[in-house]
Amino acid sequence: MDLNSSPSNTPTYAISVNGTIPVSSTFAVSTTPFETPLPSNSSGDRKHIALWPGMYHSPVTTALWEARTKTFERLLDPPRDAPPQSELVTRTPSQSRTGILYNFSSDFVLREQYRDPWNDVRIGKLLEDLDALAGTISVKHCSDEDSTTRPLILVTASVDKIVLKKPITVNIDLTIVGSVIWVGHSSMEIQLEVTQSKQGDDDSDSIVLTANFIFVARDSKTGKAAPVNRLSPETAREKLLFEQAEARNNLKKRKRGGEKKDLENGEEKKLKDLLAEGRIFCDMPALADRDSILLRDTSLENSLLCQPQQRNIHGRIFGGFLMNRAFELAFSTAYAFAGLVPYFLEVDHVDFLRPVDVGDFLRLKSCVLYTELHDPDQPLINVEVVAHVTRPELRSSEVSNTFHFSFTVRPEAKAMKNGFKLRNVVPATEEEARRILERIDADNLNEFFRT
Repeated sequence: MDLNSSPSNTPTYAISVNGTIPVSSTFAVSTTPFETPLPSNSSGDRKHIALWPGMYHSPVTTALWEARTKTFERLLDPPRDAPPQSELVTRTPSQSRTGILYNFSSDFVLREQYRDPWNDVRIGKLLEDLDALAGTISVKHCSDEDSTTRPLILVTASVDKIVLKKPITVNIDLTIVGSVIWVGHSSMEIQLEVTQSKQGDDDSDSIVLTANFIFVARDSKTGKAAPVNRLSPETAREKLLFEQAEARNNLKKRKRGGEKKDLENGEEKKLKDLLAEGRIFCDMPALADRDSILLRDTSLENSLLCQPQQRNIHGRIFGGFLMNRAFELAFSTAYAFAGLVPYFLEVDHVDFLRPVDVGDFLRLKSCVLYTELHDPDQPLINVEVVAHVTRPELRSSEVSNTFHFSFTVRPEAKAMKNGFKLRNVVPATEEEARRILERIDADNLNEFFRT
């Protein structure tokens, strides 16, 4: 099937190597949202993307996977005993650059799929799309265009940072553009920029969100780390991004290689101060500060059984789906804590510690880790979500992901509530106190690198 052709009653994707992929609603124009026709085969024995069983679908993942049909079908059914890629090639960031266009202004159904209650774009769905696009970009960079070699398995290793710079309205067209900005031995960093042009905006003002994803390559036969194609930045900006990513990677290696240091005197005092206030809540609750709350009293939990329909092309649960579910729980936690509608600011570094498989029992546990109240115009709420893969029959539970989301309160909501004030969060145990201090230190370090 030609990538510029499409089955009947489905959107057409005009695709070029480094062009923009338009995203349309998943419903045919001639039908209502409740009468979605089943796509027909376009040619021969090749199945249309919508008929591939078990793959997690959204308007964006459908567009991306349709655009990379040949590559992904090869990944689904690699040649048996095929040799690995013999020679690495050197690519430029522009060769992997890929964009997605959301026609919100003209596509009513697509707009409704992404609309939140406040007429903005649903951030959770956008996190799914960012992960899907980063995956496609990594495939572009690593492909050797040789159907006789076995393809690599490319998985999300971590999310370095996702920062929302301004609100994203659902009524204006949106574009996501990304490319590989750094490559190591078996890993690569992909940077994505979400842009939305409003009247009077210049190019820099149109960037509404930035995201950095780390992908790693595994040999599809052995499962071991596999080398990826080299990267040769060309422009001054590409070279700067490469150097910054290299510095971040070196810092992570030093942190992983170093032993856990003992608390310094100043940190030891902070730990004791945090615990002292928490112990008053536990031992003398009637005398506790009414402007504070125990960390454990801010928690929420959600559980789900991972279904086949949520898996990606490698048979594992789609990483973007996990981020979406974690975000929704974090948003609800911040909402219940503040008593006002929260406003998302950023996702801090996320490590995907272990894969999540179909049939896994996943428990998502959230809490408000700490608040920052020194800026009354933008109080901060840091929410931690920990995903546990639980196996009741084995009496085991392992952490698969830990997410940290930062929220503030919507200005229009705060203006409606006179005397609004967030409460301080205090720990009841030393383990909770250490988690709070580690997160504050990490956020301070991130702020240092940004400035």
